Amino acid sequence: MPQKKKLPFVTVGFVAVNVLVYVILEILGNTENSEFMVRMGAVWPPYVKQGEYWRLFTATFMHFGFEHILNNMLVLICAGPILEKAMGHIKYLCLYLIAGVGGSTLSYVQMIARGKYDVSAGASGAIFGIIGALLWIVIIHKGRYESLTGKGLLFMIVISLYYGITSVDVDNWAHIGGLAMGFVLAIILYWKPRKAVDLSGENPYTN
Repeated sequence: MPQKKKLPFVTVGFVAVNVLVYVILEILGNTENSEFMVRMGAVWPPYVKQGEYWRLFTATFMHFGFEHILNNMLVLICAGPILEKAMGHIKYLCLYLIAGVGGSTLSYVQMIARGKYDVSAGASGAIFGIIGALLWIVIIHKGRYESLTGKGLLFMIVISLYYGITSVDVDNWAHIGGLAMGFVLAIILYWKPRKAVDLSGENPYTN
């Protein structure tokens, strides 16, 4: 009997929440205005340093303008269901949230270390966490998992990080933090399914 396809409802939920937050913020103000985004919960190092650590979480559901959220949601829609199917809904949900906060945290830490502050927000850390997790899954499946290949994922990572390095408006540290966190969490949370052994033709009483 063919297995029933499971709806990736966690991915659908994350997309819905991100879009809803974006629409609400656009109604209330301008998502491309840094001061407005800080008031709404984006990461601003001086405020986080004062104890507003919740910003490391809320910022992961905020985006600077339509192009920002469009790019992130397209990647999430493409990559999210593959990881959700591989890991299961609960593990996937935990990985997304932790990788998102991990990306925000590394971004914040490096800004404090450099003494150069920027307003930071976006789901990129969580999305790179998904990519990092998929990279681990591809590795333990010997270079291929469903439609994904190790070379393809590595190419995507290199191009994305290169774009982040060459672009002023991209927070590459959030990408790196999310990527590393997703990879590590996948090592902990994902187990390669064992192949079923067909014993139908064997005598169960034979030693």
